[in-house]
Amino acid sequence: MYCTWKKEMADRASELFDILRSKCLSRGCGGIKDLAVVFRKMDIDFSKRLTKEELRNGTSVYGLQLNDSDLNVLFLSFDMDENKTIDFSEFLSRLRPKMSQNRKNVIMEAFDKWDVNGDGHLNLEDLKVVYATNARSHPKYQSGEWTEDEVLRSFLDSIDTPGNPDGKVTRDEFMNYYAGVSATIDDDCYFDLMMRSCYGLPPKSSQSKKRPQ
Repeated sequence: MYCTWKKEMADRASELFDILRSKCLSRGCGGIKDLAVVFRKMDIDFSKRLTKEELRNGTSVYGLQLNDSDLNVLFLSFDMDENKTIDFSEFLSRLRPKMSQNRKNVIMEAFDKWDVNGDGHLNLEDLKVVYATNARSHPKYQSGEWTEDEVLRSFLDSIDTPGNPDGKVTRDEFMNYYAGVSATIDDDCYFDLMMRSCYGLPPKSSQSKKRPQ
């Protein structure tokens, strides 16, 4: 009986995640990233953990009204140590649309190329090295409306946490954003080509065919 109950709880938690993921993606590529903002605003003590009520309030912003039973199911599926809080970074990681390893690899390849100083963040200094030429061709730079730094900051803000941009894009923020983009593209090859074109990555090397002996 206990095993049956555990399976039913896991199945229901998975259903709720699918519903919440769909609601996030219906808001566009940055939907999951936006949900992170909602949770962070609730994290007053900067613990990066959520209480049950914070989870209820955060998901309700996205139109997922959880009754007490579903809230308990979703919460308990993460509160493995039963300390009455859950790690929202892990929560958001699980919420990302599923991607093939090849998609994850090319996203991280793009991040690593642009993370010039290797500190695990994309910032203005990184972009000045790899994106300055593109910035100077931006229409608002050409018209004199924006400086080069403003163009670069605009690019960062499009990927950074909305509502609370700090001029730094972490690996998780980068992955969350492109997980949303990935969900709109069915073909793995096209996604790979798009990422390589956008970030100036070399073509994916094809395995050399062995000549018949």
